[in-house]
Amino acid sequence: MNYLETAKRVFSDEIKSLQGLSQKLDESFNAACDLLLNCKGKVVVCGMGKSGHIGNKIAATLASTGTSSFFMHPGEANHGDLGMLSEGDVLIGISNSGETAELIGLLPVVKRLNVPIIAITNKESSSLAKLSDISLNIHVESEACSLGLAPTTSTTATLVLGDALAIALLEAKGFTSDDFALSHPGGSLGKRLLLTVSDIMVAGDDIPLVSLNSSVTEALFEISEKGLGMTGIIDDTKQLVGVFTDGDLRRALDRKIDIHTASVSAVMTPSCITINANQLAVDALNLMQQRKINALLVTQDNNKQAVGALKMHDLLKAGVV
Repeated sequence: MNYLETAKRVFSDEIKSLQGLSQKLDESFNAACDLLLNCKGKVVVCGMGKSGHIGNKIAATLASTGTSSFFMHPGEANHGDLGMLSEGDVLIGISNSGETAELIGLLPVVKRLNVPIIAITNKESSSLAKLSDISLNIHVESEACSLGLAPTTSTTATLVLGDALAIALLEAKGFTSDDFALSHPGGSLGKRLLLTVSDIMVAGDDIPLVSLNSSVTEALFEISEKGLGMTGIIDDTKQLVGVFTDGDLRRALDRKIDIHTASVSAVMTPSCITINANQLAVDALNLMQQRKINALLVTQDNNKQAVGALKMHDLLKAGVV
């Protein structure tokens, strides 16, 4: 058996169906989008079997792109879960045949609740289409399955139609990447757009700091104890006046300076690079990469006092990198 030929045929059949669906979209799609856009409650997606699996994904996509939505199983809804639905919601019912008993049995009660219904079905003459306020026809003539039985092309078409609804609503609402991050706080994008420096910096006694009059040896002890590879240098008013790093140490040794007796002020780098605690952690990452450094001291607003410290490893642990 040539598995590759079968795979290519399935791809071809499903692509053709999607192209056909794209050409046949009409004003019903616009009407569905307007209804969903103006929904005052939740968008509730409902479907049985494979349609249910697709419906679950459509509900998740809607929810993550700014349209409050959840999936309701029609079987469970017939035994109490219909209480999830209330006036102000919109129901999206999915059934390829349009005659799924568990779904059709819900519709009279849904209508009594004054909840508008959007149907996604392959049968315009079906009960689901007739009982719905808006019907979206997925126009699938046959499944990619050689037996014509397993839901394949029809589920793909339904999924793509759901994606089209979600993205149309996203654009209509002016949904931004910042909005997306708020609903994906655990994802890498969410962390890059939400985490601030203050969320992951070390603070208090963990900040590596020595006074301007400290010896190089004392500065080295501070670097070793705090583990950031550098220490800030502060004056009598606790304002940052410089930084001492392993690079400064190498340069001091090259100059044959006695590190046991020399003051750190003689070998430090003045005017150290800092970042504001309220800035995004990704800004700290970009600054470190740009300046080729592995740690930063953190200040607050225009104050030159250190309120924290941050190293590249902290950004890695937080998932910003």
